[in-house]
Amino acid sequence: MRADLLLYNAAQVVTVAAPDGPKRGAAMRDLGLIPDGAVAISDGRVLAVGPSAGLRRQVRATHTLDAGGRVILPGFVDPHTHLVWAGDRADEFERRVGGATYMEIMAAGGGIMSTVRRTRAATVEELLAQTRPRLERLLAHGTTTVEIKTGYGLDTQNELKQLEVIRRLQAGFPGTLVPTFLGAHAIPAEYQGRAEEYVDLVVEEMLPAVAALEAPPRFCDVFCEEGAFSLEQSRRILEAARALGFHLKIHADEFRPLGGTRLAVELGATSADHLVCTPPDEIELLARSDTIAVALPGTPFGLGQHNYSPARALIEAGGAVALATDCNPGTCWCESLQLIIALACRYLRLTPAEAISAATINAAHAVGLGAEVGSLEPGKRADLLLLDVPSYQQVGYRFGTNLVAGVLVGGRPI
Repeated sequence: MRADLLLYNAAQVVTVAAPDGPKRGAAMRDLGLIPDGAVAISDGRVLAVGPSAGLRRQVRATHTLDAGGRVILPGFVDPHTHLVWAGDRADEFERRVGGATYMEIMAAGGGIMSTVRRTRAATVEELLAQTRPRLERLLAHGTTTVEIKTGYGLDTQNELKQLEVIRRLQAGFPGTLVPTFLGAHAIPAEYQGRAEEYVDLVVEEMLPAVAALEAPPRFCDVFCEEGAFSLEQSRRILEAARALGFHLKIHADEFRPLGGTRLAVELGATSADHLVCTPPDEIELLARSDTIAVALPGTPFGLGQHNYSPARALIEAGGAVALATDCNPGTCWCESLQLIIALACRYLRLTPAEAISAATINAAHAVGLGAEVGSLEPGKRADLLLLDVPSYQQVGYRFGTNLVAGVLVGGRPI
């Protein structure tokens, strides 16, 4: 068996193998560990995984790399970010720690609209210059596939501008970017008191314009929340998007349970995200569905709140849970899924193994790429990490430092 590259002498190869779909329930604790493992790579894809001794006998590799007793892990997949924005909201953070709530700041013209004003004023080149360092930090911390939402334009021209930024970022990024249209992120200031007219704009102008792009985004998302879009408005937007060929996502139950999780299941959404205050009956409904539950523990942490997604209940009900950073300027400027895993272990009560499954294979399914990335199985793209630790259990146990010693994307060291 010939290969381009053979990595061997890993303390563990964490395959997270899941040939039948996302990991659910107790299966999230099964990481498919191979002690003293090796990975063979050919044409940018995983050729074989197995014990080092066996693969070194079987594989004739052009290049070899001694992993030096490190852990080999699939590249992380971040299935929920708002990475393209201009400016920052450090002043709002200071107000929040002084006692103001997120919704109070939003009602006073801050929050999302503060970033919208800056993003509208920025050129494509300025947005690229501000976003690239964030994307580079994600990669440095081991994230090789990144979903990126629009939603800081909130008019057709500026939503298309954000999509152009994502397109140009992909040209210089070795991993994979997954664009998502989130024109229904907030009601812009010029439409205050005229929410239905803004929904008309999203449905009748924005969605067709985005769908007509040469390479339209895979997903349409909507923020179903008090102060944003009602359940009925969310349904209208998502149904219109589905009719145009988009796959669906939804921000649901972040602050108030409006029925967004039930809507996601009904419409066959790929994922339902946030899910902080999801009612028990909808937890059961979600767990029995094909919709991935995406938890974002960095967001309540960033807001100084004490309520987190009921991930334990979702897993025990047989659901598939993923993790994401929600990287954004207002509530969670965080480019490290390693930190998110640490938070998930403490506040969502996930084991390190469950959290790794959530940040790899389940996150890949949450962006529709579970057959391509998220695990180290023959035929999948060879996106993998070398972690400078002797066991996967160190991931989540340790925080505040970067455990990544090396990143390979498509079998190439980055």
